[in-house]
Amino acid sequence: MARTVTAGLATMKDELADLYRDLHQHPELSLQETRTAGLLAGRLRDAGFDEVIEKIGGTGVAGVLRNGTGPVVMLRADIDALPVEEQTDLPYASRVRGVDGEGRDVPVMHACGHDMHATCLVGAATLLARAREQWSGTLLVVFQPAEELARGARDMVEAGLFERVPKPEIVLGQHVGPLPAGFIGFGTGPVMAASDSLDVTLHGRGAHGSRPEASVDPVLMAANVVTRLQGIVGREVPPADTAVVTVGRLQAGTKDNIIPSTAELGINIRTYTPETRTLVRAAVERIVRAESKASAAVAEPTLEWLASAPALVSDPDGTRTTVAAFAAHFGQERVMPMPQVNASEDVGVFGDALGVPTVFWFWGGLETRTVVAALQEGRLDDLPSNHSPHFAPLVEPTLSTGVEALVVAALTWLDGAA
Repeated sequence: MARTVTAGLATMKDELADLYRDLHQHPELSLQETRTAGLLAGRLRDAGFDEVIEKIGGTGVAGVLRNGTGPVVMLRADIDALPVEEQTDLPYASRVRGVDGEGRDVPVMHACGHDMHATCLVGAATLLARAREQWSGTLLVVFQPAEELARGARDMVEAGLFERVPKPEIVLGQHVGPLPAGFIGFGTGPVMAASDSLDVTLHGRGAHGSRPEASVDPVLMAANVVTRLQGIVGREVPPADTAVVTVGRLQAGTKDNIIPSTAELGINIRTYTPETRTLVRAAVERIVRAESKASAAVAEPTLEWLASAPALVSDPDGTRTTVAAFAAHFGQERVMPMPQVNASEDVGVFGDALGVPTVFWFWGGLETRTVVAALQEGRLDDLPSNHSPHFAPLVEPTLSTGVEALVVAALTWLDGAA
């Protein structure tokens, strides 16, 4: 059945490649994906979807295709870009600049492959719409904004997505990455980490740099916090568990001979289990408050928890069923198990909101010989990966593989035609 449906891909490849290059050349930052959303909504209407709903949770788009009785299956792709300056030298490279949420002028690039995700979902939705005689049930297609802020899925759910569309019985999603193009990678259980970000402001007392005794130095306070935070994973998280605590931002002062009155830290946490997540978050707060008190800070530290995404759990039973279908379609040699990925994804929010399983997989976008050479020479870190200014998947076979994977996965869970 999957081969019958995907046979129509041959006549669509050029059109889809043009869409991909268009999206790549015109990226939009999180919460600003208006042009992208409009293009994708138009493609769903052209494909004959019964309902196309726009502006869900900002710029989210949902399409519903009813095709008789049977399960409701959801396919999801993210659509936002990153504040990265492209360095690929491709003829369709982005030259776009935008204004971020803090009012800064920044370069914009699809450095994470969301343009490829969206294009593949358009292709899969179109093929499934053209081959309704091959399946029955309801196909729900969701184009999600603001994944890079770990809030787009939550925004769509809170805006009433599942009050406006049929509730799915399974959520299916995928991510392109630095694997050989044409290959599928999968994991079961927690496949991507939970992410929590925290902004901290430490309150001291400013003074002249020559009179430290008149100050409460927030820079020293911040330095001690940074050092102490590194002990959480090594001394509080059980060795069998995994966690990462990163201080990615430390800002204080304006001049070398002025002790400032405040210091700011941006902290990010990655964990895989709810228990470890709770432990690490509490430990970070404890250390920040304790160091502030030990330093005689003039006020309690200000702590603001920001972007947050739960660990992405690929349902074990659902994953086994879907991966078996991939192996049958692509061949076992093109389907490979993968280790956990410390990056994060908020697609799991959709399934969690309804208590239904999520199945998530990865597929490759790099030239096979490039990956093999890097592996043989121990240069895997040199490969352009997601969020790199050099990351741009090969158009083919990446595009065809991504489309086919979504079609195969959807047909695995929809009913076959009577």
